[in-house]
Amino acid sequence: MQGLDPRALRRFNTSAALRALAVAAGPVGMSELAEQTGLSRRTVELILTALVEAGWVSELDRVPLSGGAGRPPRRFELRADHSLLAAARVSTLDATVVVADVRGRILGRAHRLLPDYFDPQGTLDVVAELVHEALDDAGGSIEQLRAGAMAAGGAIDENGIIHRLVHAEAWVGMNLPAALNARVPVPWFADNDANLGALAERWRGNASDHENMVWSILGVRSGLGVLIRGSVHRGFQGAAGEIVEAQPLDAGLFNKRPVAFLTSPISEQREQAEEVYRRARAGDPDAEKEVDAFVEHVGDILTTLSWTIAPSLIVLGGGLERGADVLLPRVRDALRRAQAPEIELRTSTLGADGPLIGALRFVLDRMDTELFGPLVPDV
Repeated sequence: MQGLDPRALRRFNTSAALRALAVAAGPVGMSELAEQTGLSRRTVELILTALVEAGWVSELDRVPLSGGAGRPPRRFELRADHSLLAAARVSTLDATVVVADVRGRILGRAHRLLPDYFDPQGTLDVVAELVHEALDDAGGSIEQLRAGAMAAGGAIDENGIIHRLVHAEAWVGMNLPAALNARVPVPWFADNDANLGALAERWRGNASDHENMVWSILGVRSGLGVLIRGSVHRGFQGAAGEIVEAQPLDAGLFNKRPVAFLTSPISEQREQAEEVYRRARAGDPDAEKEVDAFVEHVGDILTTLSWTIAPSLIVLGGGLERGADVLLPRVRDALRRAQAPEIELRTSTLGADGPLIGALRFVLDRMDTELFGPLVPDV
């Protein structure tokens, strides 16, 4: 790379080595790392020496080769907990924060009921307190925290500003990253919880084999997270997928019948819904009628979705996975009757942690430069 600043070149090479270690399934030898990065063995040796001294990488004890002579190879492993990330999620009732390493492995967790969700400043104060509690639970320190991301409701733009939030006007205009940074001074990001649910499902869940997919939460809470070519589609001011604002789609049915309460943040309502599904499994005709009415409306939404966004996969999440055995065959039948495109339908495998996992993926994507160096060298 002729003319490149030597410091920029070192940072670029270090970045390549760190990324290779981050995605490795286990310890990596110098020769393997040199092959993966395209760097010379001597360059890799110098980089690894510096990373070990800085605490980013550990050198494992040498294991003798069976039946071989000579010194065993040196092996290295990323210390994924050298830097920590936070993910927060807020509902109308509670807040949860997890702390993870740079591989996205959750190490600590904290949860609390909110005194008043409609007080944004007080709610964000709680989130900040939970960050410290989750760090304590992880055995980490605030000095190790590099960045965080928040999953929240509403139409949230690419800068983390809330433009619409149904029934919660006090949150409109809130710059979530700035407000959180004022409380916990690291870079923060924010996005809609359905968008982050979609990211999580593609990263760690049931959608890893699809680039164009929709993660849907339908019921007493409704929203869609849309991925196109693997990236979140937010639309104008983050409005894409906020079907709770679309009256023709978000019918009153969802707010009135227990069958729609699987997506409720209230545990008592979720228990009511699960009882309906238990009765439907047992063949109770009244429960089956309730489920069929719910499915009819879900089918209408997904049929509209299949002819507009036309994803290759739709994932039912946000609690709907608890009724997967009852819902999936019925929803598939409803889509066939509507002559919708033959889009694959699955349920989430991540449960309530989906948006939190997606927030970790989001912050890893946004913080790649700061965590692992620049994608391209500075010139």
